[in-house]
Amino acid sequence: MPETIHIGRKIKRIRELRGLKQEVLASELGISQKMVSVLEKSETIGDEKLKQIADVLGVSVEAIKDFNEEMLVFHIQNMHDNATAYQYNFQCNYNPLDKVVELYERLLQSEREKSALMGNRE
Repeated sequence: MPETIHIGRKIKRIRELRGLKQEVLASELGISQKMVSVLEKSETIGDEKLKQIADVLGVSVEAIKDFNEEMLVFHIQNMHDNATAYQYNFQCNYNPLDKVVELYERLLQSEREKSALMGNRE
């Protein structure tokens, strides 16, 4: 027997993770808080309503359908371990301080050029 995808539970969990109350979701969708509660208890939700909910939650419809809390926890736990983070290629490949210095030097050069142009006009 295939596993049932309980869309309502996934919506509820994503809403909670995003820090939204049912009232806020209800207001954004133009429905009552009680209706949000009913939606979150529903195993299935129509595509149009699901798209509206996804937009309010700031995620894609696929993100709701594919949401898996165990995978989320796994990724969060592993992202705190630098050794694992390197496996996921999240290391910074440049020194951010070098970029700040480079930007500052370009800004300084631009200001010098502006001053030189202003000096030539007088």
